[in-house]
Amino acid sequence: MKKTLLFLCGLLLLNCQQPKTVSKVQSTPLMPISELDMAKGILYEANIRQFTNEGTFNAFAKELPQIKALGVNILWLMPTYPISTIKSKGPLGSYYAVSDYKGVNPEYGTLEDLKALVNQAHDLGMYVIFDWVPGHTGWDHVWIESNPEFYLKNEAGEIIDPIDPRTGQSFGWTDVADLDYDNQAMRTAMKEAMLYWVKEVDIDGYRVDQAYAVPMGFYEDVFPAMKEIKPVFLLGETDANHPGGMEHLKNFNASYDFPGHHLTKDIVHGHKTVMDYAKHRENFILKHDPAHLLLNFVSSHDENAWAGTVEELYGDAAHAMMALNYTAPGLPFLYSGVEYDLDKRLLFFEKDSFPRVAGETYQLLKQLGELKVNHPSLHAGKDAGKFRAIETSLKDKVLAFERSKEGDTIVFIANMSRDHIGFTSPYNGEFMRYQDDKAKRLSFSYEYRMKPWEFWILKK
Repeated sequence: MKKTLLFLCGLLLLNCQQPKTVSKVQSTPLMPISELDMAKGILYEANIRQFTNEGTFNAFAKELPQIKALGVNILWLMPTYPISTIKSKGPLGSYYAVSDYKGVNPEYGTLEDLKALVNQAHDLGMYVIFDWVPGHTGWDHVWIESNPEFYLKNEAGEIIDPIDPRTGQSFGWTDVADLDYDNQAMRTAMKEAMLYWVKEVDIDGYRVDQAYAVPMGFYEDVFPAMKEIKPVFLLGETDANHPGGMEHLKNFNASYDFPGHHLTKDIVHGHKTVMDYAKHRENFILKHDPAHLLLNFVSSHDENAWAGTVEELYGDAAHAMMALNYTAPGLPFLYSGVEYDLDKRLLFFEKDSFPRVAGETYQLLKQLGELKVNHPSLHAGKDAGKFRAIETSLKDKVLAFERSKEGDTIVFIANMSRDHIGFTSPYNGEFMRYQDDKAKRLSFSYEYRMKPWEFWILKK
């Protein structure tokens, strides 16, 4: 009896000392990307190398909640593949000199770290697209030795770096070797590598680098195969003015409004006016299939590195242009650090970083993100909110329009000049200001006064 009691007491003590098993809560799987996700989408380009002091997947993953707070639902990771060291530029080389299409840059972490980052983004409701570089590889890619027939060559039979078709001369991208799309075996290998990441890491699509340089037939083969696995989002680094034009764009969900981006810079510097914006809408934007999304942006990795910071390009007009990008039809696009007032041109071939202190710009973008996500009138795509220009007495300086859908209305009015102005408009309505919900009345009987680059966003 005594032994039995001792056994029972020991068993009870053992049970009390055992750690309790906590069942793991399974996150709700992110549904495949839909047209509605794209219509109210906000795209964010993440530069893993420069975003944090560590420059790793794990360090960047800690920043995802702050990015999500901006309303972002599509996360574009700049190339995460190993970088070629042969003919490399700078200490770390270019992100776009890929040495292994199925590898992971050890500078950033491991494949498991990358999978964890994608899963965490999915848990937060963000889709993840990879940056794909189909036009060229680094010089130590395995194909250089195993399959030299995959590459374009000069008359001497030597593999060459990419040539600018406009001049017949090198682009100067001497750290990469140009691929030959007449070689079907190369196309098959490229296709298999693109499908690999959708299957292995469950990514949600691609941003295709220099998309205009790849034959349409390749996209018509690989993209349907990708969509058999899952619906995906496909962004091409191209526009209707590149080779292939509108016909090329039909393969992609989105492309860049490069002309519009340069136009906004020209307006800021006094070379163009609001009337040129109206012409751009008629002659470029409206020529596209309504389902095709155009990127509205003030910065990107190329713009930041080679053209200038947002402050350099836009100065005091920066916030007005950001507001325009969110309220005009299209897909607003942010580059790493813009929300933190990135005031430097990030180094491209070596390690760099920037302070992440949320200030006025972060708050603005957060508010704009809430507007974009919550107001059907700001939807893009084939069921976009209607766009109606609002007439004013200063057609060359005041940009004004109404967006409306399903009883929801947003009005945008901006002084797109460096002057203090006064103007009138026949437009009438009772609204609330987006930033504080204070009442704002528009009336034909008023003369409005606006400071340089001042803007109003009004909602019903």
